[in-house]
Amino acid sequence: MKYMQRLLILSLLPAALGLAPDSAAAGQTGKGNALLARGQYVAQESGCNDCHTEGYLMSEGKVPVNQWLKGSSFGWNGPWGTTYASNLRLFMQNLTEAQWLETAHSLRRRPPMPWFNLNKMHDDDLRALYHFVRSLGDPGKLAPSYLPPGVQPPAPFATFPAPPPAT
Repeated sequence: MKYMQRLLILSLLPAALGLAPDSAAAGQTGKGNALLARGQYVAQESGCNDCHTEGYLMSEGKVPVNQWLKGSSFGWNGPWGTTYASNLRLFMQNLTEAQWLETAHSLRRRPPMPWFNLNKMHDDDLRALYHFVRSLGDPGKLAPSYLPPGVQPPAPFATFPAPPPAT
């Protein structure tokens, strides 16, 4: 009986000391926690949430992490048509890490996506972002589809002017 009591006490000790993994990274090793933390940092500092998280920009970033990167219904309208920030959870859910790295280094998208910055990201940052996005849980639903030039988008949307002519 004393053996069982000791076993129970020892099994509860990490939680009592605050050593249990946090809920966002439950089941991850210490290295996994660091990778997810780095991925969260990359998502924030790279501005991914500004477009890919509904309401993030207008709320000054006050959107719970469990709602991050599910895409947005806010349209970006310009000479290219109207684009919507995609749901990155759905985008990455069926990609392997290697496929994500290849995609991230070669991706081309319509404005305002800064694909040229994504193409230049270091592999370590891209790996961290990949694992963080895939750790977020429920992927949500697809963002609205692209609308070609001349099609009036539903509100809300921002309109960009045409770029100045090349000289």
